[in-house]
Amino acid sequence: MKDLLLIDGLQRSDKLIFDYIFNYYYSSLCAFSMQYLGNRDNVEDLVQDFFVTLWMEAPRLQIKSSLKSYLFTAIKNRCIDFQKHHKVAEKYRTFILFSAEKEDNSTDQYFAESELRQAIQNGLSKLPPRCREIYKLSRLNGLSNQEVSEMLGLTKRTVELQISNSLKILRKELVEFLPFFLIVWLIV
Repeated sequence: MKDLLLIDGLQRSDKLIFDYIFNYYYSSLCAFSMQYLGNRDNVEDLVQDFFVTLWMEAPRLQIKSSLKSYLFTAIKNRCIDFQKHHKVAEKYRTFILFSAEKEDNSTDQYFAESELRQAIQNGLSKLPPRCREIYKLSRLNGLSNQEVSEMLGLTKRTVELQISNSLKILRKELVEFLPFFLIVWLIV
């Protein structure tokens, strides 16, 4: 009965229900994810991103099992995807570093990197001022979402949503650079 009420409230985008689910399951999902990832920052980012997606996709969800089962299965799948991505990234990093030792294409790389930097600056300039500030503090200065929220006097969830919005805008702006952007991101 309780699950049905929570699922129904979630599908209706009821903020109180979502807050209850978030507060009730967040720490358990983080602890569960630690078994797979072993890195607290990665775990928190993964679980927070999951809850942002859950909120945005809630009206379209078709949860057939218990809510708890759905949440833990979704997190497990995200952890497995994260591990797969990490393995692929390591392969590419090794490949790129190995290839860089064989060839010296520094002039081409310099121009490509300068074009990418310009595209990133253009993308950042299209972000709303507050969104840009939050993105820079988080991604460029390396502050955690909690640190950004405390520094700016915002809720942690607001920071998470702003970062998510920033990433969506930047992905659209950098779509033509995406494969190269991923490679550079992996190297740096």
